[in-house]
Amino acid sequence: MGKVAIVAIGGNSLVKENGRDSVHDQYEAVVETAANIADLVEQGYNVVVTHGNGPQVGFGLRRSEIANEVAGMPEVPLVNCGADTQGGIGYQIQQALTNEFAQRGIKKNVATIVTQVEVSKEDPNFKNPTKPVGSFFTLAPTEEMKKNHPDWLFVEDSGRGYRRVVPSPKPMDIVEKEAIKTLIQAGFVVIAVGGGGIPVIKTDQGTYQGIDAVIDKDLATSLLAEQIHAETLIITTGVSRVCINFGKPNQFALEKITVEETKQYVADGHFPAGSMLPKIEASLRFLEKDGVRVIITNPESLKDAINEKAGTHIIK
Repeated sequence: MGKVAIVAIGGNSLVKENGRDSVHDQYEAVVETAANIADLVEQGYNVVVTHGNGPQVGFGLRRSEIANEVAGMPEVPLVNCGADTQGGIGYQIQQALTNEFAQRGIKKNVATIVTQVEVSKEDPNFKNPTKPVGSFFTLAPTEEMKKNHPDWLFVEDSGRGYRRVVPSPKPMDIVEKEAIKTLIQAGFVVIAVGGGGIPVIKTDQGTYQGIDAVIDKDLATSLLAEQIHAETLIITTGVSRVCINFGKPNQFALEKITVEETKQYVADGHFPAGSMLPKIEASLRFLEKDGVRVIITNPESLKDAINEKAGTHIIK
């Protein structure tokens, strides 16, 4: 199957700035990222692309709420919003890459797999939801939604209003992994596990059932990398290199570190839980299986990072 690299794109990187969050604006951001991914393909890598969808799911939920309030349209469940954004963002990445390949004379096909990811219905996060989704609300509409959805949980968020929180269970299995492997072997660039995948549980009858939850996309990407036997996992973020003592006078950028060194940095509290820590945890999980290396960098540094001229490289 050749060298396989998985590139994880953050959902926030597709929304460049406040006021520029239309679908057209998002596509412009995707086109920029597609050019960087094409650089990897030109260097002989079989590439799988995953992406976040946090802002986009928030937009979808709000559209659903407004349509329900104004026109009585049925609300769209969170799990379906996840599927919808997988398809929508996947389509944009797929088209942008296809166009970029045509401009460069690269003969590569691209396909998006709307991906289900199995989670355990016994995952402790189902009893203690922690992942905020959607918009902020004042107390009155929050109480109304609680009446309509008694199983929904809301929390007050730093004086900004109330937000719904949902479970964020650990990914256990990529349901469509064999389809993804088949496409890679056929020479496709594959877009998969968007937004961490559609959370599904297995019933007592052995069938799958969607469930409202949000899977961490970096953990899901790491699991996919493990299951398709990728060599390299690349996680893109807003900085060219991971730093310790971030924002302090003694800030230091990490270039190449081992798994053991990384674990020590985690123990020392260098990586914030809401931002870099999930990426580091996903990296360690991948390397503790069959992974060879992890690169964490920003999208524009992908070409240099794959050649060890940029990015933070975590190795065994």
